[in-house]
Amino acid sequence: MLRYLAARVFWSLSRWKLATGPKPDRPTVLIGAPHTSNWDFVLMLAISWRLRLELHWLGKQSLFTGWRGPVMRALGGIPVDRANPSRVVDDVVRRVRSGETFGLVITPDGTRRAHTHWKSGFYRVARETGMPVTLGFVDRTTMTTGLGPTFELTGDVAKDMDRIRSFYADKAGHRPERRVEPRLREEGGSG
Repeated sequence: MLRYLAARVFWSLSRWKLATGPKPDRPTVLIGAPHTSNWDFVLMLAISWRLRLELHWLGKQSLFTGWRGPVMRALGGIPVDRANPSRVVDDVVRRVRSGETFGLVITPDGTRRAHTHWKSGFYRVARETGMPVTLGFVDRTTMTTGLGPTFELTGDVAKDMDRIRSFYADKAGHRPERRVEPRLREEGGSG
């Protein structure tokens, strides 16, 4: 209840507007894009707390050291050991099978630095767990953020990414100059 009230205060005072579709009613891989600023984290929390959506997010293991560990875990963080990334998928599958409803936030454009492609981890996790994807967004040009559609991936990478690109075509992120076009290396030269 406290998180919900904090989110209501945030949205009433913020210049940002929450423009969201319905919250997912089953576990989903929630794409956080364009991920261009650390402010995206604050907006993600405000969205999830307002919608009363339990979120988990993946973070590099170093974020969970020392005093930050308990804080990051309390905010839904799951540390990723890059030497053993399959553990994350196993953990997500266990949570899905337990009946827990949550969003697993993955930022496919990575580290907010200029890249030429999205990372494909969100796609692999969704396909391996059978979870749909929900398209979360930040758009500074309209000062809106929220959740877009939720849908099942087909396994046709180019077709799925065309649908994702279409949604994000007019979304600029918090820092538009850092935006990365939604394209996976696995697509090759298509799209």
